[in-house]
Amino acid sequence: MILFNDTDLFTGGTSPKKYYNLPDLEIMQYDGFIPKEEADRYYIALLHNTPWHQYQMPMYDKVVTAPRMIAWYGEQEEAGEDMQSFTPALLELRRKVEQETGLKFNAVLLNLYRDGNDSVAWHSDKEHNIGSNPNIASLTFGQTRPFRFRHKNNKEIERIEIPLHHGTLLLMSGTTNTFWEHHIPKTSKEMLPRINLTFRQVKTGLTGTTI
Repeated sequence: MILFNDTDLFTGGTSPKKYYNLPDLEIMQYDGFIPKEEADRYYIALLHNTPWHQYQMPMYDKVVTAPRMIAWYGEQEEAGEDMQSFTPALLELRRKVEQETGLKFNAVLLNLYRDGNDSVAWHSDKEHNIGSNPNIASLTFGQTRPFRFRHKNNKEIERIEIPLHHGTLLLMSGTTNTFWEHHIPKTSKEMLPRINLTFRQVKTGLTGTTI
């Protein structure tokens, strides 16, 4: 089976890492971080073996069902009612991410974007469960989707759009989460499922209700 073979990201050449230089923004993009065959295996395993579920979130004056599915994993001693313990595959991926970044993570949120109708609205991650200026390592498997950023306060700073490909690692650090919002838009184009893993350092006992 050939999956998501629409780029040359997995071949040799120049450095696969890219850094963005904008005010208050610290992002490292590493295309092909997970090699193609490995990425295919992880994608299939995560897609079919993860206990995906929908969740409710507040929006303005009402509660709505989020347009994507999620699963939370964490350290066994910290896993709460909504959080599973790390699986062997997720432990492997965490080890790879920690070795590359030099950072430590105790939890991972998995998001499943089933098709182009699934999305995530403009937001920054809630600081009360990950602290201020957190490090968040985002790992993508599956369909390439655009990941957009905008500055919260300075509208003169250009927005950026980063295509997140199969096997791409994106590290958001420094004041990125404090000063920037991000989102993945809906699209009318036909899309295969995309799985996103965001590795975080969360406070003990917090679960999927605090995304």
